[in-house]
Amino acid sequence: MDAVRQGPEAERITDFWQRLGLPGLIDVHTHFMPENVLAKVWAYFDAAGPLIGREWGITYREDEAERLAVLRGFGVRAFTAMLYPHKAGMAQWLNEWGADFAARTPDCLHTATFFAEPGAGRYVAEALDAGARVFKAHLQVGGYDPTDPLLDEVWGELAERGVPVVTHCGSGPAPGKHTGPGPIGEVMARHPSLRLIVAHLGLPEYAEFLDLAAAHPEVYLDTTMAFTEFTERLTPFPPALRPRLLDLQDRILLGTDYPNIPYPYEHALESLAGLGLGDDWLRAVCYRNAARLFGI
Repeated sequence: MDAVRQGPEAERITDFWQRLGLPGLIDVHTHFMPENVLAKVWAYFDAAGPLIGREWGITYREDEAERLAVLRGFGVRAFTAMLYPHKAGMAQWLNEWGADFAARTPDCLHTATFFAEPGAGRYVAEALDAGARVFKAHLQVGGYDPTDPLLDEVWGELAERGVPVVTHCGSGPAPGKHTGPGPIGEVMARHPSLRLIVAHLGLPEYAEFLDLAAAHPEVYLDTTMAFTEFTERLTPFPPALRPRLLDLQDRILLGTDYPNIPYPYEHALESLAGLGLGDDWLRAVCYRNAARLFGI
């Protein structure tokens, strides 16, 4: 990454969190994964694949060491390695990689994942025993039903241990067979103590996922890509719902999708500030809520 280009952005982002009196940022939705897997993800974005359907440039297309350096330069004190399988037989291997990455990257929250397949309960328990602190479930890419009996043990184990799971369960950017508030809502009805983090604020079903969070005190929402110009063009957040973001101030978490974003990282922060919900809200969202949730 061009140091001249990154320097000013890092300075502006630092000014942002210092002005709020924060020690930095916590980003609960960043992607680090095996290089061969990431290359395929980037190729999918480059081709504007069917789940995207529009041009999507990767702003931070650098090697792993540089991507880490850039994120740390922004003042991100803790982040995740959002891994997700698109088919059976991948998750356990990804979890092994995630454990190794966390061991050599102490500021990364040890991240794991799963798929609806035989043995999922076993390898999720193994990942938890190995120290996994957050999981990723991607219902759109994985194409599985979260209510599948193969996952009963998984959800139960995560609920019992209080480990959050960041879940892409909204129907954006394209609906899947098992996306939307219905399927994951059934999971929450069965496991009300599950710490569910709804990725992307559940776009485009913003109101419905705000309802889910209001009904379940362990449901959180992350801000990944929400409110940005890129997202607002097609799936704008209704201004009438903004007061509900204040109602749920303690359960909204900063997420960005770094490095797979088609705009600078600072734009995500500017978009949050532009909501006009106040500095206390920004402090909670950008650091304090995640610090409390993950014991940072």
